[in-house]
Amino acid sequence: MPARGRTVIPAGQRKGTARVAINMDTSSTTAQAAQGDAAHGYDAPDLRVFVFALFFIFGGITSLNDVIIPKLKELFTLNYAQALLVQSAFFAAYALFSLPAAAIVRRAGYMKTATIGLLTMMAGCLLFIPASRSATFGVFLFALFVLAAGITVVQVVANPLISLLGRPQTAASRLTFAQAFNSLGTTIFPYVGSIVILGGLATVDASTLTGAALDAYRAAETQVVTNTYIGLAIALAVVAAVVWTKRNRLQEQQDHTGSILHAFTLLRRPRFAMGTACIFLYVGAEVAIGSLIVNYLMMPETLGLSDQAAGKHVPFYWGGALIGRFIGAYVLARVSPAKVLAGVAAGAIALILVSANTVGAVSAWSLLAIGLVNSIMFPTIFSLASEGLGKRSAEGSGVIATAIVGGAVVPPLTGALADASGSLHLALALPALCYAIILAYGIYARRSVAVA
Repeated sequence: MPARGRTVIPAGQRKGTARVAINMDTSSTTAQAAQGDAAHGYDAPDLRVFVFALFFIFGGITSLNDVIIPKLKELFTLNYAQALLVQSAFFAAYALFSLPAAAIVRRAGYMKTATIGLLTMMAGCLLFIPASRSATFGVFLFALFVLAAGITVVQVVANPLISLLGRPQTAASRLTFAQAFNSLGTTIFPYVGSIVILGGLATVDASTLTGAALDAYRAAETQVVTNTYIGLAIALAVVAAVVWTKRNRLQEQQDHTGSILHAFTLLRRPRFAMGTACIFLYVGAEVAIGSLIVNYLMMPETLGLSDQAAGKHVPFYWGGALIGRFIGAYVLARVSPAKVLAGVAAGAIALILVSANTVGAVSAWSLLAIGLVNSIMFPTIFSLASEGLGKRSAEGSGVIATAIVGGAVVPPLTGALADASGSLHLALALPALCYAIILAYGIYARRSVAVA
């Protein structure tokens, strides 16, 4: 679509980044003059604020899974492996929709694709209404799957877009700063959710009910979950409307050749392929730990908290990521991303070992502190893996986002290990293994940079 008025293509976009044209329609109140030059790249503060808002929204909604898991576990009398199917249903969407989302970005552009993602998220939230009425666990899983499909689309837009809105040399720092807003959402939403959702957890033992009484109990108790997601649906509709008004703000020039499967040819690049695998492992480990926090802190040998009190501790895990990402944005502008990645991966392994081999407050806070070292893993791995993709940046983002399906695989495996061993402490061995591989990637990436 031709832009009205003058179009500026940032001269600062070097070889290795997609070209982005900024629509500067002087008749629109939303259009702003481009800032930057050939030496420093394109600067669009208003669009960065928009992307930060997207990170906040999808981060916060994703973290609500940690709150509804214990709720659904109690209502449907599930074991750990079954309860963590919530994460499987949610993160499976990344495997199915990441590459189609990247294809939509290539054809429709970032802003229109973001609108599609937000509306899909809204639809997923509204599906909690029939889920509550049916009082069926499977319908809740479907609602979460649709919600996650929308989040997948939004994330495929947000990651490469924030990398493009500034100098290529500071992409890792900028993405880390954006991820801090993701962490802000994951800090606020679980705290509010623990009060609203877990605060309404009834004292009735669902295992003692049968038939119509059980269905009625489940329908009544899941209504509080439904009301929460209806509120989110309304908020998402408003955000989608705002984004739609900016649909012509950017006019991207992307590579339109090749099929969706053609994106997988990027895996021929060793550094990209290993980085994609590490995203799989990182997300899986982070989600597995976050999903078990409430039950972990409820154990008598840890803190012996009630479900609601334990739920209020979840924000400490994600809040650590918030603090770490603000710090990381500063550090990564000055220190090699590969070196930082290796350091934080080693820190995560150390904290797991401490938590698994201690009791009480030491065990609890060691586990929660993993959020701090998790903080810069995603943006650092993403930037290391996608460096130099150029006009294939949207494809690369789609492939990397597909790897977020690790959140669907590692958590149920961790839950199965907990069920088989009877110990959440022992189950932490699987996330520790994931971090060990990420540590190896950090060392590899550092050496590859040195050789280059």
